[in-house]
Amino acid sequence: MGNIFAVTNQKGGVGKTTTTVNLAASLAESGKKVLLIDLDPQGNASTGCGVDKATIEISSYDVIMAKAKAADAIVRPEGATFDVMPTNSDLTAAEVELLDVNLREHRLRLALESSREKYDYIFIDCPPSLSMLTINALVAAKGVVIPIQCEYYALEGLSSLLKTIERIKQRTNPALEVTGLLRTMFDARNNLANQVSRQLITHFEKKVFHSIIPRNVRLAEAPSHGIPVINYDRSSRGSIAYMALASEFMRREK
Repeated sequence: MGNIFAVTNQKGGVGKTTTTVNLAASLAESGKKVLLIDLDPQGNASTGCGVDKATIEISSYDVIMAKAKAADAIVRPEGATFDVMPTNSDLTAAEVELLDVNLREHRLRLALESSREKYDYIFIDCPPSLSMLTINALVAAKGVVIPIQCEYYALEGLSSLLKTIERIKQRTNPALEVTGLLRTMFDARNNLANQVSRQLITHFEKKVFHSIIPRNVRLAEAPSHGIPVINYDRSSRGSIAYMALASEFMRREK
């Protein structure tokens, strides 16, 4: 049965969606059966996988609101090696609608029970906020992957997220753990980036992935073509970094 991982950081622009898409693609390249769930109303993960948001008939909104089964929302984009549960702006309404339903924090977990056995890994791309959608992802998940940019305010935002994860672990999902912190958009020439990187390792030790995702033009270009970087430029530094992360991820999850 596939383990579920939430990819989240309440701070935007840290490579959250890029990590979800490219880690999923890299694991699928390694022969794993992978499902990516887009739970961010912006729908960037959907378009980054080649899904046209304008043509989505059943989305993660319908699934989380129990208007459709998970299996009915899952698609395999053309040329992709993994499945996607896409979304569009309809998901914005879920934030308000979930306030009035029973088991609102458990909606996604319950919806995924019938589909988990088909996959080795399920990744949820969360919105850049600690919203009801993010809480649903954390309640459903076994692990949390936290992309983090090594900059001045990185540790401050991380502290708030870790407190939320701990609260959910204590009250709702005792199996929830931080799988790892991933340093993204890293520039080794930047003294501040190196300083923050050292602080992360000092504070979180083995929770920090050894793999580091560099700033990379080809990695930034790939979403505009609707494909992961491994399909866009396999030899790029970004592609190589995510393949290394996939290998490290599998070793941790054995």
